[in-house]
Amino acid sequence: MVIQKTRNRLVLSAVAAAAAITLALAGCGTSANSSSGSSNSSASASSAEGKALDTAAYDSLVKSGAVADGSLVEANAWAKSVKEAGVLKVGGVKTSALFSLQSTDDSKVRGFDAGLSQLLARYIIGDAKTDLSVVDSSTRETVLQNGTVNAVFATYSITKERQEKIDFAGPYYVSKQGILVKSTNRDISSVKDLDGKKVGVQAGSTGPQIVKKEAPKATVQEFQTDAELVQAIKQGRIDAYVVDQSLVLGDVAKDPTHLKVAGEGFGNEDPYGIGLPKGAGAVPFVNAWLKKIQDDGTWAKLWKLTIGDRTGVTEVPTPPAIEN
Repeated sequence: MVIQKTRNRLVLSAVAAAAAITLALAGCGTSANSSSGSSNSSASASSAEGKALDTAAYDSLVKSGAVADGSLVEANAWAKSVKEAGVLKVGGVKTSALFSLQSTDDSKVRGFDAGLSQLLARYIIGDAKTDLSVVDSSTRETVLQNGTVNAVFATYSITKERQEKIDFAGPYYVSKQGILVKSTNRDISSVKDLDGKKVGVQAGSTGPQIVKKEAPKATVQEFQTDAELVQAIKQGRIDAYVVDQSLVLGDVAKDPTHLKVAGEGFGNEDPYGIGLPKGAGAVPFVNAWLKKIQDDGTWAKLWKLTIGDRTGVTEVPTPPAIEN
């Protein structure tokens, strides 16, 4: 699906790195103030392989994010309008466990995408204040075109078709195909190990073709939903589940005691970008900010807090090269 080039791939030593959950998106139009605030306690580990989000560390990271020099903001019409409004209007989700999830404790939205949006708000305004409008795959371009939001952070794949309607900053993350197995599985550590195994895929996806190409001797079984595939792994009815890495990591985060990622990602790269209004001149400003948080280590710290620590991934990936 994705034709955008990405020069640097995300490299992990033991497991795949990827962006978090594939768009588990709710309906459009609901908005909520999702600025990141401080929390009094950190979440404890749920297992040796993964743990709940450390909200105190997350909130502290966002609060300490860089603030742009006023002259930089004044020089960019898009950024200037955001600062004058006093809030960054964001299109996103509230249901993605790793990228953007609303807390039942304090109603704040946290995750890798949410954190990036809050850090960008702080960079422009001096305060990590965002207003989140929930979007789905059919409304992301619309809310940018009609001015409902200033930017979309929603594991948003960069494609030529979408670039005809909107602009993209980034990419800020890259996903590929991943392999989910039971945590006790020692037989599968790469895609080549799938030969001779029972491999589950989602019906109607590109999974069957991908497995046939990469592991032609595997027995492919199709299921309707992610939940059914996860259950089949736990029950031993299939040996592995092949799907987008982001969904694999999301499943591991939900149940790191019984599930794990097997090997590195494979197949075509899927770069995620920040959606911006077409022709607004926002791309250079946002790309410069992305480069800044990559260079100063903020990107890596946010990734580790929201994804790495929660999925048992110990090596922080290299951020993808930003397209100019």
